[in-house]
Amino acid sequence: MVEQINYRGFNLLKSLILAFAILHFCAIAIFHHKILHMKLLLVIVTMIGALQVNAQKASKMGGAIQTIKSTSKTMGKTTSSATTGSKSNSTASFTETEAASAIKDALLNGITTGVTKAAAPDGYFKNAFIKVLMPPQAKAMESTLRQIGAGALVDNIILTMNRAAEKAAPQAKNIFINSVSQMTINDAISIVSNQQQDAATKFLERTTTEQLVAAFKPSIKTALDQTLATRYWSQAMTQYNRIPFVSKVNTDLPDYVTRKGISGLFYLIAQEEARIRKDPVARTTDILEKVFGNLKF
Repeated sequence: MVEQINYRGFNLLKSLILAFAILHFCAIAIFHHKILHMKLLLVIVTMIGALQVNAQKASKMGGAIQTIKSTSKTMGKTTSSATTGSKSNSTASFTETEAASAIKDALLNGITTGVTKAAAPDGYFKNAFIKVLMPPQAKAMESTLRQIGAGALVDNIILTMNRAAEKAAPQAKNIFINSVSQMTINDAISIVSNQQQDAATKFLERTTTEQLVAAFKPSIKTALDQTLATRYWSQAMTQYNRIPFVSKVNTDLPDYVTRKGISGLFYLIAQEEARIRKDPVARTTDILEKVFGNLKF
């Protein structure tokens, strides 16, 4: 492009030299021969006009050359900046294996913390977010029993269901850990950069709940028997089902408490995962800091 402009400039220079030579010749002829013919005057005027047009073109071409130089400089700076940015991003990367390790570490930390909190005295009972209440199918039974003066029986059922969940919670730890160990690298990669604060917990909940229920239910059933929840529940159903015209209640109590207990543990695990994602203090291992410290949420 620049070579083409230089060639045009050379041609323009030749035209200017030729024009000045003709003007000079005409001036000499006029001076010596005193001839001022109209045609000659017209030629001179035409040449002057041509010189003005060529001068304008030269000015535009000079501007074009300056623009090309400026563009070239700008492109050079942009390329340099892009290269620098690329290098900066690469230093913040981590491997797929490291991502998988970080996700598993986050979940294991969450499981340990969650189980510890749930298994503590009143871990379920005094936590409004995970407290086990009467089954939805038994809401009418609860209301009726309270109306007929059997509210204490209902309260005992609620208390002992929560005590059973607290008692069985430690048994869930190994079940959760086994589930986490089966997570694939592809699973971890899809989770680690997810914007949701509880993405790993949600994945675990979605893929392992039914297996957890099957493995956890025996521990819950044992705990329900030990806390007398099973007996209180049986007394409540018997008393309620004797009332005329009521819909019979036949809830599978071990299944209900198992699912509520697991749901509560998932809630506590999710809280810990969110803390690890947001709070550097919660990243207790180097791999947690390397992966989650380089993610923007």
